[in-house]
Amino acid sequence: MSAANDTKFNRSVFFLTGIPGQEDVHLWIAIPFCFMYVLSLVGNSIILFIIKTDPTLHEPMYIFLSMLALTDLSLLMVTMPTILGVFLFNSREINPNACFTQVFFIHTLQCTESAVLLLMAFDRYVAICNHLRYTSILAHPRIAKMGLVFVLRSAALIFPLPFLLKRYPYCRVNVLSHSYCLHQDVMTMACADITVNNIYGLSVAFSTMWLDSLLIFLSYVMILKTVLSIASHTKCLRALNTCVSHLCAVLLFYVPEIGLALLHRFGSSSTHLLLVVLGYVYRLMPPLVHPIVYSVKSEHLRGRVIRVFVK
Repeated sequence: MSAANDTKFNRSVFFLTGIPGQEDVHLWIAIPFCFMYVLSLVGNSIILFIIKTDPTLHEPMYIFLSMLALTDLSLLMVTMPTILGVFLFNSREINPNACFTQVFFIHTLQCTESAVLLLMAFDRYVAICNHLRYTSILAHPRIAKMGLVFVLRSAALIFPLPFLLKRYPYCRVNVLSHSYCLHQDVMTMACADITVNNIYGLSVAFSTMWLDSLLIFLSYVMILKTVLSIASHTKCLRALNTCVSHLCAVLLFYVPEIGLALLHRFGSSSTHLLLVVLGYVYRLMPPLVHPIVYSVKSEHLRGRVIRVFVK
């Protein structure tokens, strides 16, 4: 029986979606998804292990990298069970309470990852523009406090979302656009006025990810201004080279995020497939690419990774 027919008899569940029109090959699509999942788990776990066990890597840049790896691992743990459930076992039903819980964790971790990218931009700004005070400004206790503040900020702002969603009646065909639950997706299933959710969701987005992206941009404006004032061309390139990994991470996070936000709010039925594919890119690519990019660009980290595999 189709998801649409099922919802006529059971309004208390949501139905997750794989890739529309590709249901016959979902099992084959699951193979690269599983491969990417395992590689991401292994890659980020190795990064965390190396940074924890090597005292020479207990520097601000690598501590922020470990925060990024931990956030990526957490996002994978939250999203991949339902994604693989849909593609491997056609397990599409999800209880509303489980869906609302997933909404909380996904959006909290998204905001946390945005904050970590902002902290990494601040790290590059201090290292290049105020390098003589680098270790005193980014002392370990201060890094821990900044990390805790941003995690609490994310959790506090996202905490009302599940309760805002829970108060609505759901009487439509509750078929979601993705194989995981997002606030902007779930709220459109409600049979009520969702103005409050729209306004609050936009407010959270502007006060977290949009604000973070603006501050990251301003950080790089100041970095570029400082770098261009360096007389030595070699030193100038060396300074910019330390930012390449972070810039890749920023683009990989914000470009799909902005695309998804625009498609969810302004997209038509013709853009639905693009919305789904972009959603998987946004979920699967950053955790996979981050360990590779940072291992390639950091000679010290790359050497430690090679030694782990040689052993």
